[in-house]
Amino acid sequence: MTASGTILVANIGSTSFKFRLYRMPDEALLARGGVERIGSPASPWTLQAGDAAPVKGETPFRDAAQALAHMGEALKKALGSGFESVSAFGFKPVMARGISGTQVLDEPVLAAMEALYTLFPAHNPPYVQAVRILRRMFQDIPCIGTFETAFYDHMPVEATRYPIPLAWEKEHGIRRYGFHGASHRFVTERAAQLRGSARGRFVSCHLGGSSSLAAVRDGRAIDSSWGMTPQSGLPQNNRVGDFDVFAALYAVRNLGLGVEAVEKILGSESGLKGMSGLPSGDIRDLKDAAAAGNEDARIALAVFTRAIRRYLGQFVLELNGLDLLIFTAGIGENNPDLRTAICRDLDYLGLRLDPAANAAALGREAVISAPDSRVEVRVIPTNEELVIARNAWTKLQQSPASLTSTPTAAAPAAAH
Repeated sequence: MTASGTILVANIGSTSFKFRLYRMPDEALLARGGVERIGSPASPWTLQAGDAAPVKGETPFRDAAQALAHMGEALKKALGSGFESVSAFGFKPVMARGISGTQVLDEPVLAAMEALYTLFPAHNPPYVQAVRILRRMFQDIPCIGTFETAFYDHMPVEATRYPIPLAWEKEHGIRRYGFHGASHRFVTERAAQLRGSARGRFVSCHLGGSSSLAAVRDGRAIDSSWGMTPQSGLPQNNRVGDFDVFAALYAVRNLGLGVEAVEKILGSESGLKGMSGLPSGDIRDLKDAAAAGNEDARIALAVFTRAIRRYLGQFVLELNGLDLLIFTAGIGENNPDLRTAICRDLDYLGLRLDPAANAAALGREAVISAPDSRVEVRVIPTNEELVIARNAWTKLQQSPASLTSTPTAAAPAAAH
């Protein structure tokens, strides 16, 4: 068992790489940085070590490997040691076929992620690529990932099963899962810490570029607004959310759009962006447009709010009441008016907001319910990276010698 070490938590996009470096087990944030627009003529990057002023630049990185190498050297200049000195790389992958929890990201796990490229085309490929690059560059440092599904691994089967032929679930894994697991875990555990107990009926609202709700009883998730993929649930920034599957088939067959066109429309041209008709699904743009009289933007915001309230009502029924409602992520933490709209007319639950506290709670921890409210309402900024670091550190302590392996040739991608 290692007394102390560092975990570098990597957040991967198709053309971006961001990281936070934590010293463990005291969880001190040593550095943070990242690179945007990898592959472009000018890739902006930034690095901040401790309380020092950020160092910024623009470098034409041709690929992720070059960007990673550059950031490792920048970190070495700032702290005296680079990526080669970390104890483990931590990741937040979305999902793998038949695998969840916190895992060493070896070739069998990466192959299970490849098997779901069709379901997660924007998420799994860049993560698999980044892990393979790091395993090649730093063969003695384990890559450890906590899948976003992990928080929901013990949901009751009635919350996961679709009304489809049972063979689809048993043989192909077609069922409801859950995502944003690290975020919902962090805020519910933080709430338990603040309240002095994990016991109770919590609903966590992660509202951001993508949004979801989780129902949590006594620290364990019992339901999620997600379905099988992040295309489901609430309307997302530019993804559809819940949608009648036969309406999609109608668009494919009767409208002659074809599968690929419908997939693109539902995956990148729908949600708040599609409903509002605006170039962006950013809620700030929708609010500005609605204030200027754009009726479609107003309706899009109303649909978003209604969907949140619909899941909240469902979860209150499943939990047989509500003790705590949590708002987190960029939208949840910074939009008092949306929080007010979500919490309106909930007096039958005994839920009352404190208008002044709600208006003042912007991106910081706060209780925003009135003193006489039977349901406590809190704003808790999320910290998914810290959850990943904690889980990677715990995994590392279990059996350090078994976590390193010589990278093998890339496993062939599953048919998709």
